[in-house]
Amino acid sequence: MTIHPAPTGHALPVHPRQERPDTTSAYDSTWTEQPTSQAPDGLDQMMGAGGKIYVVLAVVLLIWFGLVTLLVRTDRKIGRLERRLGETSSEDASSETQ
Repeated sequence: MTIHPAPTGHALPVHPRQERPDTTSAYDSTWTEQPTSQAPDGLDQMMGAGGKIYVVLAVVLLIWFGLVTLLVRTDRKIGRLERRLGETSSEDASSETQ
């Protein structure tokens, strides 16, 4: 590839220098021009009014707590029954060997 020097008699076309857009203001305007939060509608409005959503959350948490408690108690009872069953079967096995 050969590079030829520019002829001295001809003026090169001069392009005006393009200015770079200010990107920070473009992004800032994108976020600031968004409308403020919309008014809640339907269920959101009903549950948000008067803190009803917190009542729902409390009820759901109570239900989960009750279910976990029920499972733990049932597991303990089953464990006790298994131990009792193991003790009676070992006593039966020892009485049969005598």
